[in-house]
Amino acid sequence: KTTLQENIAMIKDTVAYLTNEGRRVFLDAEHFFDGYRSNKAYALEVVNAATQAGAELVALCDTNGGMLPDELGEVVHEVLSTTKARIGIHCHDDTNCAVANTLSAVDAGATHVQGTANGYGERSGNANLFSVVANLQLKKGKIVVPSEAIKEMTRIAHAVSEITNINPNQHQPYVGFSAFAHKAGLHASAVKIDPMLYQHIDPMLVGNDMRTLVSDMAGRASIELKGKEMGYNLEGNKEVLTSVVEKVKEMESRGYTFEAADASFELLLRNELGEQDPKYFTVQSWKATVEQDEKGLVTTQATVKVNADGKNIEQAASGNGPVNALDKALRAALEKIYPELNKLELIDYKVRILEGVKGTGAVTRVLIETTDGNTQWDTVGVHENVIAASWNAISDAVTYGLLKANVK
Repeated sequence: KTTLQENIAMIKDTVAYLTNEGRRVFLDAEHFFDGYRSNKAYALEVVNAATQAGAELVALCDTNGGMLPDELGEVVHEVLSTTKARIGIHCHDDTNCAVANTLSAVDAGATHVQGTANGYGERSGNANLFSVVANLQLKKGKIVVPSEAIKEMTRIAHAVSEITNINPNQHQPYVGFSAFAHKAGLHASAVKIDPMLYQHIDPMLVGNDMRTLVSDMAGRASIELKGKEMGYNLEGNKEVLTSVVEKVKEMESRGYTFEAADASFELLLRNELGEQDPKYFTVQSWKATVEQDEKGLVTTQATVKVNADGKNIEQAASGNGPVNALDKALRAALEKIYPELNKLELIDYKVRILEGVKGTGAVTRVLIETTDGNTQWDTVGVHENVIAASWNAISDAVTYGLLKANVK
């Protein structure tokens, strides 16, 4: 334990030593705002001591994340008014105000910002640097990164998610998959006329895209926008638009959802458009077995029988569960005809048990995410049996993967 004055002396000695060694010194003043509340004079003395000893910057830390923007801005302003320090800001998100607090500090005169990619951090996280940078540059006109760099924001946010093995927040501002997504028919109609009615910026500025969500609320405008997003010109094609709307409503009444299954929707759309897609394979049968021996060892085996390119193929595979085994078996069977499939990998699997739909018993909805190493796509399957629902989603995923690879 030390005294207040001993602490000041240690700050001066440490900063002076480092600067004399040719080092740049930034002092992070942990718990600064709590200290300012309890002993304002001493908090300011710490800032002055570090600055006079040669610190290039003092970062004021809202360590427990309890500050609100108005109060924080006032404190930063007063620190700048009563010291000669260059001030930075370090905020935590315990009140869900980390980004707002950071912007308030910058408005008050802070010229250095600390935060983390996607807001990752202890407890509730830190200030999300992607939101901070986008707000400063696109809303306040402060050039903090090159304009070309800010276009990489969405890609980098998702790359960090992959590296940390944390699922991306689809609703994250600016960079989330749904940050510029539009669902209801009225909204979609308005967006078709003027996208800025429901978008605060052009998503391309941050490397994102506008998306139209397809659901049983979708009207022709929603389907037309979604088709355009996928590269299909449906303008004026009322017959197809009406047909797709009715098909979506009918399938969603049975438990399907296309909001998070763009690949399955595109296959549906191509079918309604009469696209002459190749019939890559016909399923003759499939089965999956799970067995536990007397030692408790569980093994899973799947066998599929398909016809592809005029050949009957039977293939077995083992996996860490029936879905994984079926996925492996189907791809192993078809890789003999379509080597492009060796790049495909099932990377996410979600199951939801639905209540009885329109008088039926409970059904299972499965969403599968697949990648070819470059892009990802999502497919959906619905059935009373979870394995059958999974098989339907896997079949769509493989079919879509072959279409993406331009296999004829």
